[in-house]
Amino acid sequence: MTPPARAAAAAGGTALAIEDSGWLAPAAGVLRRPSPNHDERPGGEDPSLLVIHNISLPPGVFQGDAVIEFFQNRLDFTAHPWFENIRDLRVSAHFLVRRDGTIVQFVPTTLRAWHAGVSTFRGRERCNDFSIGIELEGTDTLPYTDAQYARLQALAAAIRARHPIQWVQGHEHIAPGRKTDPGPAFDWGRFGQGPG
Repeated sequence: MTPPARAAAAAGGTALAIEDSGWLAPAAGVLRRPSPNHDERPGGEDPSLLVIHNISLPPGVFQGDAVIEFFQNRLDFTAHPWFENIRDLRVSAHFLVRRDGTIVQFVPTTLRAWHAGVSTFRGRERCNDFSIGIELEGTDTLPYTDAQYARLQALAAAIRARHPIQWVQGHEHIAPGRKTDPGPAFDWGRFGQGPG
């Protein structure tokens, strides 16, 4: 069985596909929640880097839709005191993989999401220009779920089928000292490809 077929089987037997538009084709457990926090890639560059992140809002809380609302600039900053820390941020990612394996897409893969911030890879700065960002609902130190690994593998296979991805990195690798995600809790071997 090929790696994409294994990933599809692990995700419930349904392969994911990215349409020409850069959006995931409709499928069970896939939601589309457009974010305004994106722009054009310089020169229409096709992404070659996949960046794995984690996020939970507030940190360590996995209920509710705060992450989705944050990426859509709709977060109620009075809902939790910690939210004041991110009030002035305008960020997004292409995808969020929730604890139950649900995939939420915010930005088409053909456009530049604002996920990496100040970053460098192989001597090149501004990784947003040439990368796709996937957020895992989680923290650096709590184990990710079986459903997340299965869906992440299926999603990565779909991205590779649509774009010439050559490398996979954690946010911690492209912004060392500034970011720590996806952290020691992320099992690169289980994902099937280590950073490089």
